[in-house]
Amino acid sequence: MLIIPAIDLKDGQCVRLKQGLMDDATVFSTSPGEQAAHWLEQGARRLHVVDLNGAFAGKQKNERAIREIVEAIGDEIPIQLGGGIRDLDTIERILDNGISYVIIGTAAVKNPGFLHDACSAFPGQIIVGLDAKDGKVAVDGWSKLTGHDVIDLAKKCEDYGVEGIIYTDIGRDGMLTGINIEATVKLAQALRVPVIASGGFSSLDDIRKLCEVESEGIQATIAGRAIYDGTLDFAAAQVEADRLSQS
Repeated sequence: MLIIPAIDLKDGQCVRLKQGLMDDATVFSTSPGEQAAHWLEQGARRLHVVDLNGAFAGKQKNERAIREIVEAIGDEIPIQLGGGIRDLDTIERILDNGISYVIIGTAAVKNPGFLHDACSAFPGQIIVGLDAKDGKVAVDGWSKLTGHDVIDLAKKCEDYGVEGIIYTDIGRDGMLTGINIEATVKLAQALRVPVIASGGFSSLDDIRKLCEVESEGIQATIAGRAIYDGTLDFAAAQVEADRLSQS
């Protein structure tokens, strides 16, 4: 079970939001590159980077900060990037600049043809981020709930050839209330591609619960606020996850 540190970018700084609210942001670092290097030193094996301004604007807004992260990490570990990615030219540029995986969120819902084209053009490098509340998918930086059922939509994404699905329970994100295990397992059981759990991850207990259901197809979890405010020791959590996965 991989634990993936999140670096959320707003106005060039590393922040965490509560339930996706841009006006409820806590700044944790003013140096994205240093923050990325810190997680690498702590034993991270992948990074999850989100351009929050880009998610709301529909185009990338934190390219300088993303470059700093890539320069700090080099080719040591993969970086997955999401937020405001809406066209193939942007994907190509991002991958050329050193990002390993591109996360498509809102565009996967609103423009499935684009997702299909992206999977065809960049096989093995497209991940879909599905953010949901009460089983319904949200778009545009979580500001709008759609009528799409998350499992139905995930199956369509799988058919297009996505590498995996990041499932975020937006009612829990940034709230330190624990992963929605039941909903995550239900989604993973319906798919062949791996699922990355997100939203509310906060404790070693979450690690234990996720490792118990890893065989259902849950590959990793994204860690945010808990590892920034000290609720959870990232390095210790990854060691525990490795121990449980091997036992």
